[in-house]
Amino acid sequence: MSLREKILQRKAKIGIVGLGYVGLPIAVEFARKGFQTVGIDVDRSKVQAINAGKNYIGDVDSSLLAQLVKEKKLRAVDSYRVVPDLDVIYICVPTPFTPNKEPDISFILDATRNIAKGLRKGHLIVLKSTTFPNTTEGYVLPILESTGLRVGRDFFLAFSPERIDPGNKKFTTANTPVVVGGVTKRCTELAKLASEQVASSAIPVSSPKVAEMEKLLENIFRSVNIALVNELAQLCDRIGGINIWEVVDAAATKPFGFMPFYPGPGIGGHCILIDPYYLSWLARAYDFQTNFITLAAETNENMPFYVKNMVLHELGHRPVSIEDAKIVVLGVAFKRDVDDTRHSPALKVMELLLQDGARNIVYSDPYVPHVRVNGKIYRSKPLTVGLLRSADCVLITTDHTSYDYDFIVRHAKLIIDTRNATKHVKQGREKIVLLGGGEG
Repeated sequence: MSLREKILQRKAKIGIVGLGYVGLPIAVEFARKGFQTVGIDVDRSKVQAINAGKNYIGDVDSSLLAQLVKEKKLRAVDSYRVVPDLDVIYICVPTPFTPNKEPDISFILDATRNIAKGLRKGHLIVLKSTTFPNTTEGYVLPILESTGLRVGRDFFLAFSPERIDPGNKKFTTANTPVVVGGVTKRCTELAKLASEQVASSAIPVSSPKVAEMEKLLENIFRSVNIALVNELAQLCDRIGGINIWEVVDAAATKPFGFMPFYPGPGIGGHCILIDPYYLSWLARAYDFQTNFITLAAETNENMPFYVKNMVLHELGHRPVSIEDAKIVVLGVAFKRDVDDTRHSPALKVMELLLQDGARNIVYSDPYVPHVRVNGKIYRSKPLTVGLLRSADCVLITTDHTSYDYDFIVRHAKLIIDTRNATKHVKQGREKIVLLGGGEG
């Protein structure tokens, strides 16, 4: 039976390398659609959790995962020995950057080398990890072809970037279109067919390079526009009397040519912070400078410093020093209603405050039980009247929808709101200092 027939009849065996925020939802979706699915991860705790039917990703339905494991449609292993038995393999591993902000694709290369050991005729390999153009053809392909097998003839290779948005209940793996670019036409066709089994649609492009650049564009588009409003927020504060949140909402009434973006304490997550530097690194190899893109990334990275200075400024007007002030941070996840703290600006703000002498920082986050900042473990505190009243400053860094903002404002002395989370609060607004609020 051909690979195409296996996919159409849902008899293809699916492998997912990397069972994190990207890989596990995809694995669950394939298994839900009736495919025998195997997850591969070097983290044995993840493997054990899945095989026990236990979920660790907020976007995955825990009961569904448990059911799929019980029905033997989904399992996990910590070894690549299963590769020869698989038909389609998705690579969903992290792509961080180095301390010098250069791409680190070591996880992709390690996964590819391990797959190559079991590569056989008929395999379809799809890279989903966000990366720079030419990763698929320039790095992954040579490793796979070192086996003596040839792409487009013996095996198939494509890039199809992930489009996972943690915490997004409206758009999921199942109803979000994906882009697919294969090394050959046949590679594209098969990768498109496989992706269509779990996504709403698959849009073919002419090459992996196009798909790789497309993904960077998606994320850098957001980075640049967030940087724009972050800079305008600071300007509104400097001028005074202009609220950037009102400005953006007013501009958003234009039905064409405008898309609203909002300021905040910085950007986090795995992609938006990192991707501008992936592209700038690639550009330098071609003697080109992405000045605009890099400046936008730096603007976003500077926002935790701006928030830290807001705290110092407001405490400077009160009879308490930074050393003695109790600062309560609300929300340490990088965005609302998720447990993901990767590159969270809240953690950076905490780090900066500690460097400036703060000695009494606590946090409350219903999604994150503990975090490490400057080598110290902090544990989430219950959000109580006592905690709020004891605080010299309550700093809202993540606008979780489960927070009762009227309750927070009622009992706190000072609230610094970096997310406009308190916009609907009517009483006690004199206690609120809003990032970009134009207080001057």
